[in-house]
Amino acid sequence: GKAEVCKTSMHQFKSGRHLQTKRLFCNTAAFLFAWACMPGKPALQRQGFGACKGPRRKVQACPAPPARHGHTERRPRRCAQGRPPFAARPPRAVFLQRVFLLRKSLKIYELSYIISLKENKAKPRAKGGDGVESYLSIREAAQKWGVSQRRINQYCAEGRIPGAQRVGKNWAIPTGAEKPGDPRRARRQAKPAPPPAARGGQVDHANLMPLMNTPFAPGHCRQTVQAMPPGPRRDIAMAEYYYFTGHPAQAARAAEPYLTSPDMGLHLSACLIYAYASLSLKRAQRAKFALGELNASLASAGAQVPRFRAAAAFVAFAGTVLLHLPLPEEIPQVESFLPLLPPGLRAFALYVQAHYLYLKKEYAHSAGMVEATLAMGASAYPISAIYLHLVAVMNYMSMKQTGRAQAHLLAAWEIARPDDLIEGFGEHHGLLGAMLEAVIKPKWPEDFKRVIDITYRFSSGWRRVHNPITGHDVADDLTTTEFAIAMLAARDWTTQEIAQHLDISANTVKTHIYEAMRKLNVENRKGLKQHMLL
Repeated sequence: GKAEVCKTSMHQFKSGRHLQTKRLFCNTAAFLFAWACMPGKPALQRQGFGACKGPRRKVQACPAPPARHGHTERRPRRCAQGRPPFAARPPRAVFLQRVFLLRKSLKIYELSYIISLKENKAKPRAKGGDGVESYLSIREAAQKWGVSQRRINQYCAEGRIPGAQRVGKNWAIPTGAEKPGDPRRARRQAKPAPPPAARGGQVDHANLMPLMNTPFAPGHCRQTVQAMPPGPRRDIAMAEYYYFTGHPAQAARAAEPYLTSPDMGLHLSACLIYAYASLSLKRAQRAKFALGELNASLASAGAQVPRFRAAAAFVAFAGTVLLHLPLPEEIPQVESFLPLLPPGLRAFALYVQAHYLYLKKEYAHSAGMVEATLAMGASAYPISAIYLHLVAVMNYMSMKQTGRAQAHLLAAWEIARPDDLIEGFGEHHGLLGAMLEAVIKPKWPEDFKRVIDITYRFSSGWRRVHNPITGHDVADDLTTTEFAIAMLAARDWTTQEIAQHLDISANTVKTHIYEAMRKLNVENRKGLKQHMLL
């Protein structure tokens, strides 16, 4: 009776008629099927469910070996296939084996659920009918609505598509679903944005990331902040100092009072600092809230106030690109707001644009933009200069020009080390192509350990925001060394090239790559690409 119940439930599961209860069935059917397959169930044994894979065969037991002198016990008899007979196996082992096999099969059914639905040619279910509702895959929905697959993942993760169902790591989207509208645009039409005077009348950039926009000599960062007059501008500058020196808790505490400030510069600066500090503190929801505030500020920025729109576009652009998220729909072209920014923020905006070109695999274009920006005086603003040098390392490592990459890394390190501005190195660790392990670790081991601590904190929060929105499965269970070497292997570096770059043996490289593939459950180097930041 239990076997018949399982067979009926399995048929209903494969037919796709119980979408809402299929996960509950996975546990129930596994238990019933395993219970039915216990020894002493002749009904199932007659249907071919035996101890070995495939139909059960009649195998004669091997003759018992003659007893040796002084030994009274005999080893268990084994069948022709080298296994103990079914009746001699422990009942619990058979139970666990059946549970494992069935749950593995059900996992395959779950991952192929969209395919099974599309192969079913039934029409959408009418009221009281037996048909199966038809669904679209993420790729088909993206082609239908003319947007990217990342955007479709974001719509589904935010619950903006009615009826969308999560199936494994994919989404099943109803065929009749309409493209979601922009809720910010609807709110803006319902309630016009307040004029700049209502936000405190501040449309300049005096309070917008003041430390980033202030030139100072390396080694005098904290003195520069303390020299500012007491007040909100100095508080935001101190929050910047805390963040870029790797103290996210103090940075979040200093920026939080200004999240609701009516001053535009203070509000945008606090949201940007608070969002990134929350990532290192593993507060994904607070980070999403702050990023949402940035996008809302961009949506409410009217075209009649160019400087306000430029400031909002700058922080929204930085907040999305550095997290590798889809750009907001309202963001203007970079060329339209760059001239309206002061020099220090303009240099950082060019770093963000170079990072964006890197993500599009335009490495030469990105590297040329960095070189030009540094040549035009960006080195006078240390924070922007550090990030520009780091994105240059990313580009040159992607082009296998290790000499130029090392020169830019050392230039960034010389600027950052006197003031302990090491947060950027931890943020970019996975993209630097193991350059930190090759250059910083041998000479500055204690500083390297602090950078790695920042990497673990930041990357954990980064994945909690990035992976659900984009649908990507960036690896989260590798060590920093395994991830760096796996990144190089996924970029088609040979074992000898990686070994020469890191000054280690080829066998050590192979060991790290093997451990990375084992943890990620991939069979070759090509399979690593879907888990890397490429």
